[in-house]
Amino acid sequence: MFHKSNLKQLFFLAGILAISFGCAKKEEETGRQLTGNPKIDKLKLPDGFVAEHLYSPGENEQGSWVAMTFDDKGRMITADQYGFLYRLELPPIGSDSTVKPKVEKLIIGNVAEPQVGMGYAQGLLYAFNSVYVMVNHNPNETFSRGTGIYRIQDLDGDDQYESVTEIRAFTGEPGEHGPHSMKVTPDGQSIYLIAGNHVDVPEMNSYRLPKVWQEDNLFPLIKDPRGHANNRMAPGGWIAKIDPEGKNWELISAGYRNAFDFDYNEVGDIFAYDADMEWDFGMPWYRPTRINHATSGSEFGWRTGNSKWSPVYPDNLPAIVNLGQGSPTNAMFGFKANFPSKYKKALYAFDWSFGIVYAIHLTPNGASYDATAEEFISGSPLPLTDGTIGPDGAFYFATGGRRLDSDLYRVTYKGELDTHTPLTVADLPEEAKIRRDLEQYHQAGAPAEALDKAWAQLGSKDRYVQYAARIVLEHQAVASWKAKALAETDPVKKIHAILALAHHATDADAAAMLNSLMQVDYKALSAKDKQDILRTIEVILYRYDKGATSVKPQLIAYLDPNFPANDNMLDRSLSILMVHLDAPTAIEKTLALLKTAKDDENYQKTAMASSDLVFRNPQYGMDIANMLANVPPAQATFYATVLGGADKGWTPAQREEYFKWINHALTAYKGGRSYVGFLDRARKMALASVDKADFEKYDEMSGGKLLTASGNDIINSGVQPEGPGRRWTVELADSVVQNLTGRDLVKGKAMFAATLCQSCHTVQGEGGAIGPDLTQLGTRFSAKDILVATIDPSATISDQYHATVLELKEGGSVVGKLNDEDEQNYYISQNPFAPDVIRTVPKTSVVLKKNADVSIMMPGLINRLNPEELKDLMAYLISGGNPEHAVYKGQPTAQK
Repeated sequence: MFHKSNLKQLFFLAGILAISFGCAKKEEETGRQLTGNPKIDKLKLPDGFVAEHLYSPGENEQGSWVAMTFDDKGRMITADQYGFLYRLELPPIGSDSTVKPKVEKLIIGNVAEPQVGMGYAQGLLYAFNSVYVMVNHNPNETFSRGTGIYRIQDLDGDDQYESVTEIRAFTGEPGEHGPHSMKVTPDGQSIYLIAGNHVDVPEMNSYRLPKVWQEDNLFPLIKDPRGHANNRMAPGGWIAKIDPEGKNWELISAGYRNAFDFDYNEVGDIFAYDADMEWDFGMPWYRPTRINHATSGSEFGWRTGNSKWSPVYPDNLPAIVNLGQGSPTNAMFGFKANFPSKYKKALYAFDWSFGIVYAIHLTPNGASYDATAEEFISGSPLPLTDGTIGPDGAFYFATGGRRLDSDLYRVTYKGELDTHTPLTVADLPEEAKIRRDLEQYHQAGAPAEALDKAWAQLGSKDRYVQYAARIVLEHQAVASWKAKALAETDPVKKIHAILALAHHATDADAAAMLNSLMQVDYKALSAKDKQDILRTIEVILYRYDKGATSVKPQLIAYLDPNFPANDNMLDRSLSILMVHLDAPTAIEKTLALLKTAKDDENYQKTAMASSDLVFRNPQYGMDIANMLANVPPAQATFYATVLGGADKGWTPAQREEYFKWINHALTAYKGGRSYVGFLDRARKMALASVDKADFEKYDEMSGGKLLTASGNDIINSGVQPEGPGRRWTVELADSVVQNLTGRDLVKGKAMFAATLCQSCHTVQGEGGAIGPDLTQLGTRFSAKDILVATIDPSATISDQYHATVLELKEGGSVVGKLNDEDEQNYYISQNPFAPDVIRTVPKTSVVLKKNADVSIMMPGLINRLNPEELKDLMAYLISGGNPEHAVYKGQPTAQK
């Protein structure tokens, strides 16, 4: 949901499933039985689990449900994203399917409709005899409440909520990146809540993460070229703890992009499901959706634009598992579910974009956890919004969001249940116990013993222990440990103590901190410790560059012999530092790395392969497919950005080499929506430091003439729609195209290309071969038939062009175009831009083969066209490109 932007026609092609008419779909059962109910049959579930479709709010004009909670009477309370709250009495498990929930619209505060007394919620929590409502909304005539957290109560005992208390309003730019979910804390006394990166961190009573955050990045800053989150600064999204009245606020964790939800396990450890920035896809700073172990005082390094911190930086913590592309909407543990132990202790992570519920299986390891991800529930389309475990032990979830069709489901387990043994603190590894002991000192006024305990753990080989120890230091009076940090002889302890000091120092301390670090034998350090010292140097230079001036020559001499390092992450950090310091060899060495860079395939490896997502959602999947066919070189792009910020030390030959690389990269690769824009901004940074006499030469050499005025896109040489477009419906479009006399063949052909139909379809021998040849389309179908298939391509999908879902015995599923099969295997193509790349799936591994219910062709491809352009396109399709067709005879009709 909610962090995904409305990608219009970006990279899109008129679809591998193409225009499709009237073929009945067939299912091949190889194990699991289908029910005949399409809302159930589209779901993939593990063996033993059964899904029920309980309710469709859209069919009852009750909006699109995005949040849910259960009250103390076992009733579900839900929220329409853009409207009211509803209360449901659910039929008991095992009821006949004809028994539907009793649904009550909650009129809060005795307002009269159409006024909404309380709603527009993206988070609900029933606790402390109240419903806490997390509102994302700009006040209007229908609903006067703004973004914030509210408490509604029934004070007169009539089972209705008449009291509304604003606990806190939030500032910033909320909405879908605003405040989200809430959970009662493990002790039952307080509430945890989470917010996205468009909400300012409110003033807190206490901060487990010390309030000294900055951007801390010398990487040349390029904010998102399309303007997303460009004025949102550190620390990004955050988690806080509040008391029931909302009077006392404590910051727990920060540095998220748009973590929509979180939950804690049986020993109280918090896990948050953070969002990616899909426009960054293919860039070196792209971070997949991920599960973070949100320890006390943790920071996860979200920063605007290209400034997101690397997961290897010691001043933030890494993900415990990267899931892949997607849009997080819910995270919850299954401890209260009547499930087998494996699934009872799993963390369930909901992805709205691709319709997957991941079961995250956690195993304690050191002070944190190892994690693996399983595809638990999936379907297409299945825009998952929220879920919870009911008091009956069932797993409830909703779909919808952004006014999409919404449905409510219940999942139960029908097999024998094994014995679940709860995890206890005593079961945790020693490192986890040490971390938890240190975390009690993550507050001001901690006793003196905290300093000694923390210092002893600064050299820990466990990253989470080491991090917790440094946060303890930062809560102590700096004067009590500053001299100790500078004089420390243990190199690892020195690095982390000085990193802590860098967060609290002044310009006057810069030289002393750097001189102390340069006493460390760099070559003797491990790769991790080398990374940590480089990052510490970067933080010092970012914050106190002026104070460091006197020691910069010595710092260059310290770093230069170690650059390059033949290690991608170290070379990233070294290139940043050397260019910032204007080291004499910085350009030469970084440019050499640009030419030879190779990406590390295991860096931020994801649990779900990108190719497995393409066919699950036509809006986002085809962008992934387009990129996978021409993957940008992330490591080289990193160096290109660093060099873009280098304003000294270039030779003419080096300039030429650099700018030619940029030119090639602009056209040879396909990244996310901002890929071209990021390269263009790096290009422009570099151009800013060339001689004025050479500007035009280098501008053209680097691809300036290939780009649109904004620099965000490659110029499309074809004729583009003039518009203005509109949201075409079948009825509106059909009324426009009733008379197609005297149309323009050339313009129609141009619109066929501009709407990207030509990428997949052929007319008169021209176009792509992914979808069917449309030359004879007009001889078989009416204009209205064509409009229906174009505007709503999932309404009916041809057997020849549907996607196939293979559900696997081992769990998960494979979705793609079934190219062929034999007695042993299915042969699946998962990328329409690389149709020759075939995945072989043994038939013995498949429990069910079925057709997907969603077309990969994106709806609304014609929405860029004005009425005259739509007429010309329809004439071209009906005529099959034949200039002698009747649609090209006579005079054009007036626009209706």
